[in-house]
Amino acid sequence: YEENDCRLILGSTATALNRGARQVTLSNGATLDYDYLVLATGARARMLPIPGADLNGVLALRTAADAETLKSALGPGKRLAIVGGGYVGLEVAASARALGADAVILEREPRVLARVACEALSSFFTDYHRARGVSFELSAGVDAFEGVNGQVTGVRLSDGRVLPCDAVIVGIGAIPNDEMAQAAGLECVNGVVVDLEARTADPAIFAIGDVTHRPLPHYDRMFRLESVPNALEQAKQVACAIVGRAGPTPEVPWFWSDQYDLKLQIAGISFDADRILLRGDPATAKFAVFHLQGDIVRAVEAVNAPPEFMMGRKLIENRTRVNIDKLADATISMKEVAA
Repeated sequence: YEENDCRLILGSTATALNRGARQVTLSNGATLDYDYLVLATGARARMLPIPGADLNGVLALRTAADAETLKSALGPGKRLAIVGGGYVGLEVAASARALGADAVILEREPRVLARVACEALSSFFTDYHRARGVSFELSAGVDAFEGVNGQVTGVRLSDGRVLPCDAVIVGIGAIPNDEMAQAAGLECVNGVVVDLEARTADPAIFAIGDVTHRPLPHYDRMFRLESVPNALEQAKQVACAIVGRAGPTPEVPWFWSDQYDLKLQIAGISFDADRILLRGDPATAKFAVFHLQGDIVRAVEAVNAPPEFMMGRKLIENRTRVNIDKLADATISMKEVAA
């Protein structure tokens, strides 16, 4: 930071924003003036407001420190209960098994990944995890965490059963840290509302990353994304806007998830899709699921299938009309499909 003329302030929190004075107040009482301000306050883990949520061993996973705490709680013979069957829950389950711990996933929906993936992908990951020793409680409500001497010892389900455990990880989504922006009068809708320059309604204030509710030009709508690529893209948008350069070409949203020997790569979001096409055989652990609107690809979920992911991104970006029969035939290369 010093080499690039950046001043780094540690141990203090920004507590208030005065837009009229263009000034930020810190927790130590100091103030900072600005010409431009970037809000990169991120998001925090959503926790369950139920009895026992404050017990030791009830954990979230948002920071490196969270990861170290979780790792120290795992090992051979340990029992981990995971609340939430999204990507975070599945990734934690895979890591727990790799460390020798038992893992059970508790999901209130009838299937894992219910809000973010199609049934074919949900079934594949459920079967893959079960084959590696992970157990599942689906359509399961969690009423409380139980403990002894302040340490969690079990999870009480809505049907009255108590599942014993040594630790709990809660992975049920995140809440944007937009309170300071709201207090300053900036528009917030599930995050700070920004444009394609990552600029808020105040021309001197930008916001990037998980805290933003941003335009998705490939889908003609606003949405809040939680991903590393999104934060990096918005950082470039802000830098270009501040120095007066043309902004980068909008990217197709993309994500990834590593579980065991599986690499899931996702391009796009399945907004407005009206059909699903499976390319390849899930039994080989190498396949892709395409979400289409007519003959236009809107999203692709690729498991150990980099060509489908990379070419799928291009198809989404260019809104290319594809030959459905060719796309479904895994013996035909993706280059030929896109030609």
